[in-house]
Amino acid sequence: MAVTDGHDIEPTDEYDHDEPAALVSALRTSPDRVVFTEDGNSDGWIATDHTVELSQ
Repeated sequence: MAVTDGHDIEPTDEYDHDEPAALVSALRTSPDRVVFTEDGNSDGWIATDHTVELSQ
């Protein structure tokens, strides 16, 4: 299962450094399903069958 989280992203000036960032992990549970979870919140998650790559 592939995992990506907020630790892989370098901060930019766009972020408000006074507020802690929510760390979200993307877990590929199957070839056509991705589940997003927030660090420390095991009750909240989002599953999707379609995701797109984001560009900065």
